[in-house]
Amino acid sequence: MAFRRIPFVQGEWYHLYSRGIDKRTIFEAPSDFQRFTKLLYLGNDHKEINLEFLKDVPYAEIFSLPRIKPLVAIGGYCLMNNHPHLLVQEKTNGGITKFMHKIGTAYTSYFNRKYDRIGNLMVKPFRSKHIDDDRYLKRVTQYIHLNPAELFEKNWKKGALENSKSLENKLLTYQYSSLPDYFGKKPRPERSILDCEAYQFIGNDIPSLVEVLKENHLYYQEIEGSFLPKTRGRPRNPE
Repeated sequence: MAFRRIPFVQGEWYHLYSRGIDKRTIFEAPSDFQRFTKLLYLGNDHKEINLEFLKDVPYAEIFSLPRIKPLVAIGGYCLMNNHPHLLVQEKTNGGITKFMHKIGTAYTSYFNRKYDRIGNLMVKPFRSKHIDDDRYLKRVTQYIHLNPAELFEKNWKKGALENSKSLENKLLTYQYSSLPDYFGKKPRPERSILDCEAYQFIGNDIPSLVEVLKENHLYYQEIEGSFLPKTRGRPRNPE
């Protein structure tokens, strides 16, 4: 059984991420992205969720439904076709674990029914990176928002970027991310996913995408390394 060695601390921020088993696609269609996005809002509550009872509620109206008490504060997110990224703060004791279990279980159940499959969908346990500095928090938010850059500029991580401003504009068109909520011209229903206080704090003096563009790939090299198999036992002494 997968387990977490380091517990989450209430009031602290974490970058949470996972990916599909064997790097498989976990969002096959726009409706799948929308399903997970709805879960980010409705699953962040102490009460249980059942989207089957809400299937006739229009998508935009989901984000105005009342909640009792959020489990976490969400500061940002980005959903890619085979992996999600979330920036969250532990609001209540055990809140992150409960939240991730709720949305992971609900989405896997939905996906397996829809595509006639069984078993886990995403790597367990989900990975986490502690964010212990306010300035760093704002940069990580933009690191997360930069994930879709690979859809528009295949070699951007290698420095082969022709027009950074053009990339910035293209990223704003990516709807499965909180970037449009921070920099878009029109408010979206999905804005309700973000915690109000976190949104105001992170949005104040948040660095531009261009500013963090060059350092972003170094951060994600570390993220990618967290999925590599861990060695077990004591290291062998050199002979």
